[in-house]
Amino acid sequence: MISKTKIKYYALLKKKKFRKSEKKFLVEGKRLIDEGLKSSFKCDRIFITEAFNKTEKNFVSKISKQKIPISIIPLYNLLKLCSTKSPQEIVAVFNIKPNNNKLVKSKHIIALENISDPGNVGTILRTCDWFGIKNVLLSKTCAEIYNPKVLRASMGAVFNINIINDINLIEELKLLKNKGYQIFFTDTTGENYKKFFWNNKSVITFSNEANGPTEELKTLCNNGLTIPKKGKIESLNVAAAASIIIAELELKHFS
Repeated sequence: MISKTKIKYYALLKKKKFRKSEKKFLVEGKRLIDEGLKSSFKCDRIFITEAFNKTEKNFVSKISKQKIPISIIPLYNLLKLCSTKSPQEIVAVFNIKPNNNKLVKSKHIIALENISDPGNVGTILRTCDWFGIKNVLLSKTCAEIYNPKVLRASMGAVFNINIINDINLIEELKLLKNKGYQIFFTDTTGENYKKFFWNNKSVITFSNEANGPTEELKTLCNNGLTIPKKGKIESLNVAAAASIIIAELELKHFS
């Protein structure tokens, strides 16, 4: 039986400050946890209820074979570890991997600047995973990738992509530009994204939709991209815009 003190310790991982200091994060739900277990992330411990243990015997057996500690706890204790109102009665603790700042070999990189909404960050990561983007850069002011809302919106993409986060994005982009990458910003003033050919090494940046790309970023970039509008709405949601442009980028690249 796990102690109340241990439950309180793990419950603190719902806070960013504690995740950072302990280098651990919580993951809720069978599907997300399964993605994590298939990845290179190390699982520290898993909590389940007695009900989950009875109804998901095969999944619990799969975890046991990986020699991951499993604690069966009452639902009221498991709820202390959850950020959702109706949890699936399973929570895992994963270790945060060191941020090694090494890129996986790839022509195309996505970079996020000042996107603080966790839903948008998670959705963009999910899109990147779907289209095979291998590297994503996140500025220090983006939502933390281990935020529960980012994890849920990403549908497990956090486990599958090489994410270099909490960085000085401008300095990183300067280094990439010196290595021959073309850098693009995205907003409503750029050129039609369909006019570009994506055979060269490229970094496409998406920024906070309220403020747009910073002047420092725009000055650094080779060009700006936009999705031409036909209606009256002022702008697209940044995650929706990213999905459209990434689809064009990767489908042209693989065609």
